[in-house]
Amino acid sequence: CSSLRSVTGRAAGTPAERQWASIIPTQAVATMLSSAAVAVRRVAGAAGASAARGGAGAGRRAIHASAAVADFKAPLNEVKFLANEVHNLQDHYSKLEHTGGAGADEDMVDMVLSEMGRFCEQELSPLNEVGDRVGCQHLGDYEVKTPPGFKEAYDTFTAGGWQGLSYPEKYGGQGLPYSLAMLGTEMAATACWTWTMYPGLSKGAINTILEHGTDALKDKYLPPLISGEWTGTMCLTEPQCGSDLAQVSTKAVPQPDGSYKITGTKIFISCGDHDMTENVVHCVLARLPDAPEGIKGISLFLVPKRKVGDDGANGDLNGCKIGRIEDKMGCHGSSTCEINFEDAEGFLIGTANRGMNHMFTFINTSRLGTAVQGVAAAELSFQNALWYAKERLAMRSLTGKKNPSGPADPIIVHPDVRRMLLTQKAIAEGGRSMVYECALLNDVQMEAEARGDEKAVRKTDDRMGFLTPILKGFLTERGNEAAYLGVQIYGGHGYIKDNKQEQVMRDVRIASVWEGTTGIQGLDLLGRKIMLQKLKPINEHCGLLRAEAVKLISSGSSGAVKRHALTMLRYSFEWQGGGPPPAPGARAE
Repeated sequence: CSSLRSVTGRAAGTPAERQWASIIPTQAVATMLSSAAVAVRRVAGAAGASAARGGAGAGRRAIHASAAVADFKAPLNEVKFLANEVHNLQDHYSKLEHTGGAGADEDMVDMVLSEMGRFCEQELSPLNEVGDRVGCQHLGDYEVKTPPGFKEAYDTFTAGGWQGLSYPEKYGGQGLPYSLAMLGTEMAATACWTWTMYPGLSKGAINTILEHGTDALKDKYLPPLISGEWTGTMCLTEPQCGSDLAQVSTKAVPQPDGSYKITGTKIFISCGDHDMTENVVHCVLARLPDAPEGIKGISLFLVPKRKVGDDGANGDLNGCKIGRIEDKMGCHGSSTCEINFEDAEGFLIGTANRGMNHMFTFINTSRLGTAVQGVAAAELSFQNALWYAKERLAMRSLTGKKNPSGPADPIIVHPDVRRMLLTQKAIAEGGRSMVYECALLNDVQMEAEARGDEKAVRKTDDRMGFLTPILKGFLTERGNEAAYLGVQIYGGHGYIKDNKQEQVMRDVRIASVWEGTTGIQGLDLLGRKIMLQKLKPINEHCGLLRAEAVKLISSGSSGAVKRHALTMLRYSFEWQGGGPPPAPGARAE
């Protein structure tokens, strides 16, 4: 539904030429990568962060004469179209009486989007290649260095209050709706995904502590996490287990003062350590001495990198030693750490032996974040590919010369290139709309919680639970597809590092693996969300699809929209076992 409305909404009924122009936005002429960034690459990180940052504002300079790169442009028009024309954001916010809707008027939304767009274009986008080329460095047990410019951008981000945009004012946040923050998160993820992971993972830690932590933990740890003074991580995987967390062996031993000593090794910990903040708050799965075997014997603990005094001040290091950082295929700007917990002081989050239940708050936050990664990869690869398709000259159009004064026509005139570009654009815009739909549901759930409406909370939670594995599985696979198409459009130049398309492909490849592989998402969807609930979620979903399809078929929409709606209608019956698959070429009539 979201994909159909967002991709076809603007262009329905327009001539083909105008439809193409409306779907594919005009891109800025490519500028050049900064000379400082070139120097950073040559010395493999020896250049200081200040040198890299100093050149970032100068724009992007070509690494060599044949480099084919485009400036990142925050997709503000597309975001505003979805927010205002598809999802009716202001109408939605008018119903959020207890959760910040009143503060999110049109002027506020426009300001947030414009300022975040500027930050992404000027501060984050130049870091994307630097993060990939330089990467992170492991300098000691408690020392990991991020790529040049990452810390400075993070300081700017936190100074502006961006991390706390949608969190409670009680803990130092600004109390605006979750969905408003999500609009900015997607742009940041597109500009530089690996940088966005650091504040992004903190959101999972914040949500987990908010949902399951004691008042004491909330009062001590939430303010610095929400301000961005500290960051957070999720520590699940161990050398012997990833998806099968029943094998977790990290131990938690109770202490007389109510704390626990945490001992064990966790691997693949994204942003597990860095130089952007003084403290890092780890959410760690571990077993108590008398815990049952398997998944039912896992508890969740908060373990800070540095001990925290009663006054909230950072204290001594806490036995969270970094054994190594992984040398990965992509996402070099994020530190993927092995952490050895050696009698580290930890504190129980929630109820003993219910750690997996509590950790799913973090996991689901991360799964939606990973869905955003798929959308971001599609958008970035599309922007690059569109620029290249307009600039690269090869052969002539099938319908006659389009560039008669040149040796050949831009490759954008060729049907196969246009098909690939439109596929990328459909993935980016349709995926963006799907993510926003979930973000709005999150708003509705938080509003219901604030009102004490338990029935509405359960209903929205069930809906979110059903959609989360769909978004995570589908959008990450489609993000990989879009990145693949981006390389195809560039041809041989897409395989060259200087042209950056291959980086998008490498960075997004992990999206369909981490936070649960696509197969795990399928098992979760079918086993827990559909069969365990006796088909109720899929039946309700199909009912919503049918209602939307009927509305589109009955409206004044174009024939193409009606045909798509009819296909959607037929699928909704098939998924419930009540009808055949749609016939090829079926007409809305």
